[in-house]
Amino acid sequence: MIASPHTTNWDFPLTLASARVCGVKIQWLGKAALFRGPMGPIMRRLGGISIDRTAANGMVGALAEELTRREHLVIVVPAEGTRSRGEYWKSGFYRIAQQADVPIVCAYVDRATRTTGFGAVLRPTGDVRADMDVIRACYEGKVGLKPSGTTPPRLREEDAADVAA
Repeated sequence: MIASPHTTNWDFPLTLASARVCGVKIQWLGKAALFRGPMGPIMRRLGGISIDRTAANGMVGALAEELTRREHLVIVVPAEGTRSRGEYWKSGFYRIAQQADVPIVCAYVDRATRTTGFGAVLRPTGDVRADMDVIRACYEGKVGLKPSGTTPPRLREEDAADVAA
């Protein structure tokens, strides 16, 4: 599951509440700093999985393997990777879903309508641009709690596909 727009810390409790109301037990990826000190046990109890974003440590493969091992596991990935505006989304969510052969569910928090919810569900086809077009359509018009912090849904791999073509 990807969660977007991710523009403020308030996205976290809203996503947790949405999932709970819908009866979906989630686990989520968060930067390692969230799990230090007294907040660590709380974050893990809330379903957090600590991610060291400074090292390429095989996290995509490990998460894909975990998804294939378990019958029921929903991992929420903040695809934007940060609460600040960036140029691209992180592609880990796509690669995890592709390797594990599981669908991607688009979750959102929308300030404009004051709603949270779930949108498109797609299984990655390997055609990154076409798959991202579905995701872009899902998030079109969705406004983050801090709109200036929204990163438009685009992966670096789409630019690489342009160069290759």
